[in-house]
Amino acid sequence: MKQFKKLVIAVVLVVGSVSFANAQSKIAHIDVQKLVEDMPAMKAAQAELQKLGENYQADIKTSYQELQNKMTLYKNEAGTKSQEENQKRAQEVDGMQQSIMQAQQQAQQELSKKERELLQPILQKANDAIQKVGRAQGFDYVLDSSTGSGVILADGKDLLADVKKELGF
Repeated sequence: MKQFKKLVIAVVLVVGSVSFANAQSKIAHIDVQKLVEDMPAMKAAQAELQKLGENYQADIKTSYQELQNKMTLYKNEAGTKSQEENQKRAQEVDGMQQSIMQAQQQAQQELSKKERELLQPILQKANDAIQKVGRAQGFDYVLDSSTGSGVILADGKDLLADVKKELGF
């Protein structure tokens, strides 16, 4: 009977330790921010966004310069014009200022929209590759170890090199 108890306890311990080992999840990590920054598509998207931003900025700068020139002209001519004409000119200047502000807001909105259009497929491609590599290597969880993501210690398997290989760079 005593040996039977020892056998039962041994079986329970073995089953328990096997169950505990199976309950352990395989966890890996990857710096998603670094991955996305290194993707060739991201570099092309950033260049396109920068070029578009520079075009908007040049247009707004030109409009602002026209406004400055007109304001200087109107200021110099103010003494020779009637009060009514000076008021019309002031309204014209106000209208130009509002147009410039609206152009700046519209440019910002269009830049944001273009950024979302360009980044969404890049982020989706990165996510798909991370999931594919993680599943292929048998991981239950893959954590984002980017700075500020909440992962304090990331000593486990780093999938960055494997995901880059999957993406072809």
